[in-house]
Amino acid sequence: MTVVRKICVVTGSRADYGLLYWLMKDIQADAGLELQLVATGMHLSPEFGSTWQQIAADGFNISHKVEMLLSSDTPVGISKAMGLSLIGFADALAALQPDIVVVLGDRFEIFAAAQAAMNLRIPLAHIHGGELSEGAVDDAIRHALTKLSHLHFTATETYRHRVIQLGEQPERVFNVGAPGLDNIHRLPLLDRAALEDSIGFRLGAKNFLVTFHPVTLEKQTAGEQFEALLQALDGFDDAHILFTHSNADADGRAMAGLIEAYRAKHPDRVAVFVSLGSVRYLSAMRHVDAVVGNSSSGIIEAPALGVATVNIGDRQRGRLCANSVIHCQPQAAAIQAALQVALSKSIPPSDNPYGQGGASGRIKAILKQADLSGILKKRFYDISG
Repeated sequence: MTVVRKICVVTGSRADYGLLYWLMKDIQADAGLELQLVATGMHLSPEFGSTWQQIAADGFNISHKVEMLLSSDTPVGISKAMGLSLIGFADALAALQPDIVVVLGDRFEIFAAAQAAMNLRIPLAHIHGGELSEGAVDDAIRHALTKLSHLHFTATETYRHRVIQLGEQPERVFNVGAPGLDNIHRLPLLDRAALEDSIGFRLGAKNFLVTFHPVTLEKQTAGEQFEALLQALDGFDDAHILFTHSNADADGRAMAGLIEAYRAKHPDRVAVFVSLGSVRYLSAMRHVDAVVGNSSSGIIEAPALGVATVNIGDRQRGRLCANSVIHCQPQAAAIQAALQVALSKSIPPSDNPYGQGGASGRIKAILKQADLSGILKKRFYDISG
């Protein structure tokens, strides 16, 4: 009898779901694997679009839902939500009994899932380890996830070396590229007219896609930095702007209020979305002149589409970047200057350091074939010399 390996994938937000989509499809299509899917975090919140419904519409069976978000975006509220996450994941993983748990990235709900897997002695695979985002608490969570994990899938060789530097065995660290690029190659992206019909908004001669998240290692700067961004956008009064809301991080609601107020002032050229979903988000990215803010999608996916990125502030500081990423301080004048460079189209082309796609298939193959016997007992790898 063929033994079917149970792989439990955890998703907590629109962002990681989009990156995990093709991995889950590939697992689902493999007769030797069973996909278990746990949805948590923003997916289950009406405030963030109840995006678990999109997961179901995409043909996935949600094996377990872990409710954990509180009606709060304070550091205390986030800390309490982490506690609820740990309780919920203990129940979910105990019920599902997977052979391996797969997590991606660096968010607090993913950290709780990893802690539960550790306590239940379930091997953990982590995607996108070894990266840096020095302006966010996510940076510490990402490296902690590396130490909790047993298999590692990094997006570049530089990140692979960094995971090994953290003491992980080289034979368990795999440079597979960024799985988010698979969406660009495998999803049917919308042309401009279809995108406009789908979002109910007409693009202009000049267009920006804006996603800005709180810089979680700074206190009470979110509103000030976002006000600077809005002031910079005022200098382009002929531009049409698509805003997506920020993550469920501390101070996220302050920015949501500022976005809605800005839309009320400029209803003809500003549209706001809680969640666009992968197809519409990447389609929008393809049709705008610049991606603006501090989201990792501007670092990884935008260069693959040949679109300039204006990366604001320190949130993504430390990540490898293509030449099409323009860095600036969170000040109105600096953001305006960076937008002018983006619009000038004078940025020299460069290879995307995150690969050319295919990561999902590579990850699936390793998850299927990896020897999990004795994997829980980790040895620290010391780099000689």
